[in-house]
Amino acid sequence: MERPEICEIKEIVVETPTVKTFILDRKFKFRPGQFAMLWLPGVDEKPFGYSSDRSFTVAKVGRFTEAMHNLREGDLIGVRGPYGSSFEPLGDKILGVAGGIGAVPVITAMEEFSRKGFEVTTILGARSKEELLFIDRFKRCGEVLLCTDDGSVGYRGFTTGKLKELLREDSKFDLIITCGPELMMKKVVEIGERYNIPVQVSLERYMKCGIGLCGQCALDDEGLCVCRDGPVFWGDRLKYISEFGKYKRDESGSKVLI
Repeated sequence: MERPEICEIKEIVVETPTVKTFILDRKFKFRPGQFAMLWLPGVDEKPFGYSSDRSFTVAKVGRFTEAMHNLREGDLIGVRGPYGSSFEPLGDKILGVAGGIGAVPVITAMEEFSRKGFEVTTILGARSKEELLFIDRFKRCGEVLLCTDDGSVGYRGFTTGKLKELLREDSKFDLIITCGPELMMKKVVEIGERYNIPVQVSLERYMKCGIGLCGQCALDDEGLCVCRDGPVFWGDRLKYISEFGKYKRDESGSKVLI
């Protein structure tokens, strides 16, 4: 297992009340959807997707991420990666569906796809207007359809509701990519199947090693490791994974309902 590369935090951007972006002192070569293991000495090591070639965007949801949010410019963190599979373009017209912090891998994919000449549209959702991520970056790529649970901006409701509405009007997308809450992604896969549109899903699971050795992130049935075989999977493959959209496992291996 490779050693973490020690990086200095050059800038911290407060994106939303619960999300910060940490810009580091060096660039990384990665493919959209891949992740790195971030290490805080004395705390832990956790997986995070790249939000650019020199940054990671982190939502405060637990002990590790709270420690990340307490860091300051000039502090050091370890970075090990990149690891895993990535989003791959298909056809000419690509639709992204991003919910909450799931906007992180989707924005890097949309930026790359738009640079390569693909026509891209994004459905971007969050609980409220204040929690929406990377709106300007998504707009530079193509059309953006905003959704908020509380109706503070855009479509009032879930991204999947907006997805159904959009596909009823225009189902000529060649590919859907998605990242966000797992129940949302499961519905995106089901909706894509209804309209005969393939879906790529960025899945999250508890990880320890990040390279497929410990088996902590293995999916039931087929034993796929999210770190090694994912985190990006084709939706039609996940349909046969019994835990997809139902439960995941914590550090002890116990089932946690989604």
